[in-house]
Amino acid sequence: MRCPFCGNDETGVKDSRPTEDNSAIRRRRSCPKCAERFTTFERVQLRDMIVLKGGGRTQPFDRDKIIKSMQIALRKRPVELAQIEAEANKIVRTLESQGEAEVKSDQIGALVMDALTNLDAVGYIRFASVYKDFRNPEDFNDFLIKVSNLKDA
Repeated sequence: MRCPFCGNDETGVKDSRPTEDNSAIRRRRSCPKCAERFTTFERVQLRDMIVLKGGGRTQPFDRDKIIKSMQIALRKRPVELAQIEAEANKIVRTLESQGEAEVKSDQIGALVMDALTNLDAVGYIRFASVYKDFRNPEDFNDFLIKVSNLKDA
């Protein structure tokens, strides 16, 4: 593993342990050249997935994009990063278990929406406003009515 501070190719592992949800191995590393310490995470990747975007474009699947979008939706909300990462891991496992190499971005968005319903209602609405491309206040109102009807059912 290359040192992110000095670029040295040789670093040593000082400590390894599983993450709380056992989805990754956390490794504390140190560089013998500059003596800096850093952490890496090792995750199982069953296959390389490609995301099919709306306009026909494709891009490699990136778990970190899911986490980043959830963090934006949940900014200043009472949700811990560990909760976000646990939901992101569930999304990735769901996608990988389907066995498809290509995944539609709409499918990922729907899984993120489901995950956000478990974490925080405000974050769910924030994400929905971008994901569903709300253009005016009526879009919010219609969505809120739909959500409140689902909760009442």
